[in-house]
Amino acid sequence: MTSVVDDSPDIATPGAIEQATRGSLERERLNQKINKTKRAKSKNRLTKDELKQEIDMDEHVVSLEELLDRLHTSVENGLSATQAEENLLRDGPNALTPAKVTPWWVKFGLQLFGGFAGLLWVGAILCFVGYGLDQSTQENLYLGVVLVLVVVITAVFSYYQDAKSAAVMEGFKKMVPRHALVVRNGQKMQVDATEIVLGDIVFVKGGDKIPADIRLIEVKGFKVDNSSLTGESEPQSRSTEMTHENPLETRNLAFYSTSATEGSAVGVCVGTGDRTVIGRIAGLASTTTNSETPIKREISHFIHIISAVAIILGIVFFIFGLFFYDIITNLVFMIGIIVANVPEGLLATVTVALTLTAKRMARKNVLVKNLESVETLGSTSTICSDKTGTLTQNRMTVAHVYYDGEIHTTDSGVTVADFDPNSVAFRALQRCGTLCNNSEFLPPEDDEEEKLDWKQRKATSDASEQAMVKFTQPIRDILEFRAANPRLAELPFNSTNKFHLTIHVQEDESDPRLLLLFKGAPERIVDRCSTWLTHGQEKPFDDQARAQFMTAYNTLGAKGERVLGFAQLYLPADQYKRDFEFNMDEPNFPMDNLMFVGLMALIDPPRPAVPDAVATCRTAGIKVIMVTGDHPITAHAIAKQVNIIHDPTAKEMADEQGIDESQIPAGDAKAIVIHGSTQLKDMTDEELDEVLLYEQIVFARTSPQQKLKIVEGCQRAGAIVAVTGDGVNDSPALKKADIGVAMGITGSDVSKEAADMILLDDNFASIVKGVKEGRLIFDNLKKSIAYTLSSNIPEITPFLLFIVIQIPPPLSTLLILCIDLGTDMIPAISLAYEEPESDIMLRPPRNAATDKLVNARLISFSYLQIGVIQALGGMYTYFVVMGNQGFPPNELPNSAENFLEEDQLVVFDGRIWNYDDRRDALRRAQTAYFISIVVVQWADLLICKTRILSLFQQGLKNKVMIFGMFSEVALAILVAYTPGLADALGTNGPAVYEWFCAVPFSLLIFFYDEMRKLYMRHNPNSWVYKNTFY
Repeated sequence: MTSVVDDSPDIATPGAIEQATRGSLERERLNQKINKTKRAKSKNRLTKDELKQEIDMDEHVVSLEELLDRLHTSVENGLSATQAEENLLRDGPNALTPAKVTPWWVKFGLQLFGGFAGLLWVGAILCFVGYGLDQSTQENLYLGVVLVLVVVITAVFSYYQDAKSAAVMEGFKKMVPRHALVVRNGQKMQVDATEIVLGDIVFVKGGDKIPADIRLIEVKGFKVDNSSLTGESEPQSRSTEMTHENPLETRNLAFYSTSATEGSAVGVCVGTGDRTVIGRIAGLASTTTNSETPIKREISHFIHIISAVAIILGIVFFIFGLFFYDIITNLVFMIGIIVANVPEGLLATVTVALTLTAKRMARKNVLVKNLESVETLGSTSTICSDKTGTLTQNRMTVAHVYYDGEIHTTDSGVTVADFDPNSVAFRALQRCGTLCNNSEFLPPEDDEEEKLDWKQRKATSDASEQAMVKFTQPIRDILEFRAANPRLAELPFNSTNKFHLTIHVQEDESDPRLLLLFKGAPERIVDRCSTWLTHGQEKPFDDQARAQFMTAYNTLGAKGERVLGFAQLYLPADQYKRDFEFNMDEPNFPMDNLMFVGLMALIDPPRPAVPDAVATCRTAGIKVIMVTGDHPITAHAIAKQVNIIHDPTAKEMADEQGIDESQIPAGDAKAIVIHGSTQLKDMTDEELDEVLLYEQIVFARTSPQQKLKIVEGCQRAGAIVAVTGDGVNDSPALKKADIGVAMGITGSDVSKEAADMILLDDNFASIVKGVKEGRLIFDNLKKSIAYTLSSNIPEITPFLLFIVIQIPPPLSTLLILCIDLGTDMIPAISLAYEEPESDIMLRPPRNAATDKLVNARLISFSYLQIGVIQALGGMYTYFVVMGNQGFPPNELPNSAENFLEEDQLVVFDGRIWNYDDRRDALRRAQTAYFISIVVVQWADLLICKTRILSLFQQGLKNKVMIFGMFSEVALAILVAYTPGLADALGTNGPAVYEWFCAVPFSLLIFFYDEMRKLYMRHNPNSWVYKNTFY
């Protein structure tokens, strides 16, 4: 064998063999690495029960030496390349596992076969079976084909609408951190963010997204935006010290995908991918199941009712028909009755109605991801709302100023300004807020932005400094102010000093003194003050003045506002001239004996429309609960401002009475504020259920797991729950809620993915508009169904009379299709455009257990009241038209068999009739019957406009309905008189006067219903109301 190998021209040299072997091994090693990484990722994924537990970690608590030892790393050298590779193989890549995406064909299949479409498929199959049993007529075949077309077209339409929303969702997605700077083998290097592993030493700076969970080792003025994680609206300072056992509260951790707003930091990676804090939350969201939408449950309930009615009628008349016909003929009749009960046009009507409402909601800044979610919002009985950016503007604003010993309000959108801009003390406060400040307005990106109010313009620096310049800019242009008072030196704010200091040349050339300005934590500022500016005079900052200050400070703090103190000092002109070299590391200038100027209190103010929106919710019987990660004091203050809380809590009642909170009797307090970390964390389900009985509730400092727990508690109590949120921390609750509502502007990708709807303007008031639309669509769907079902009885009656008394069929299957998919379609859809009745936001949310979309009262109204009158009108018209043509009504019973035989001559009223004449007469009578249904459906449409109000109260403002009524008549004329089409449909136009046969029945329907509604309005507890109000 050796000689064969050596002599073969295809075998390379030993060196080439070795190189090929190495290449093969390298490829095999690479494949193994990829597979191991995937397996590691899967193996390290947490279970749902683990994800629902509170975050338990000690990486922020243990000493840095112990942590570095645990992770086998060092600050100077980081990990070795080998260690990094092993950790990557062990833990998997630093990326969140993508949510499972439902394939397009599954989505389309659900639209094609799910819900009401399934009932139509059953109807189509029965039609094909009927055609197979009796092929003497092709009507069943035509009907089956039409039903299939209706289902397919409607499914394509619904899928297209949902796909458009999905396309908008794709547009929301943002780039995740792509690269990161780490230390490996003692060298700084840039790596792909997905390759960061436990133990990596990571560098971050302002503007970066944090690439992993890191324990901070070194910080320089480092702040992070945790709003998507904790709900805190302001950037949070970070340090190397552990400040809280709760990892979400401590300052020595920075979390994956949050943003660094300023400064820089170095940290050691303590969490990657699905095992980061955000990864756990995203994982909890992905393992949380969606609730079935109320409208889906209602449609299922409707299908059961219609199916039961159809099957019972079919079986009853099958048994009855056995006395007259053979089994095959009876089976065909039974199938005909069952199919006649299926409202073929209703699927399209419901789909179009939901789509129209979704489009209306989109115009009101509510994007609907799933059409069925449209109605769910209307069923909502509890809204669990996030605070930051939803109830509030997500924009820090100066809400109050304190000067001259008094608190004054500003124009914050909720309060009206009452400060005096000409006060000496206020001008000094304004000067401090403008000059001791690094924020500047960014150039407008377009003409629209240039027209915006200063409060809405974008600016640099942190939220507090932005708030101050947005407050002072309208008073005096900040750039002009700063140019007139040039800055000579600055000592930036830091977490140790807690103040910001600047030194300026004064614009008053007659005063050569340099001006030193202070801004910072009020207690730090006041400690350095010996005088204060009051009513234009400098006076000693004595005990009385300090007491006034403390009262103001505590008052503003109790409002949940962030308070900043301001002070100034004129430096002696002989010692400190313009060219003096100020040393900021070791200050060579005075920093004590300052003059206290005043306070500015900042808050993220409520959106102006929110208080009225919350009041509307209360009137509509909807409980609004605030669920936020922010501080309880801030949350309580905002809850009061937006009307979520308007009564005192037990603590406030106890403080007012000077007693302990435990002495307040249970049930006396209607409002409660629950702290997530100290109270909710250890609550049992039973204790939480008791808390949820309060009328006014705020949950503060809540974790994602607790938000999910709150939603589950509300659902246990039978509530239909809507949840709003913008952060990753909100996503599990958004997914679990009956309807999740994410924020379009500030919302994270994870929250938008978990939600059913997206508020494009991030405004809570838009939810209330959505609730109104949701209630309206439920009302209007009821009206559409009541209208559509009414024509079922005049459609079924001809079948029954044909079987029972054997008269020639008053209506053909093709004309039934012309009603269901022709004349009834536009009027039924027009009800989706109907304006709400006046009480729509005054009544409580519907009870999902008792207030069904289709209930026994609606079936009774449509079938046994209006439907019966319509059938009487149709049969009267049929007999009149047949009589007019020489077929007396008394001779029609028991004549069907001979009447329909082509080779029979039949005697009626003493005259011999051939088949062609009989056929033409019957077609004219059937067409007149069809037209009579159009006539009575006019009245039916008018009475279905309202459920309790009179038509004269509601008016005829619905232009689409008026168009629908005339389109109904136009279609009837088209069907009856168009050459060619009349032959295809088997119609023969009746005389004009025969159109009016059903008018008395139409008037009867209208006046009967007006009297019924009048009686119900005056007797809401009557038998009529309880048994006919649907």
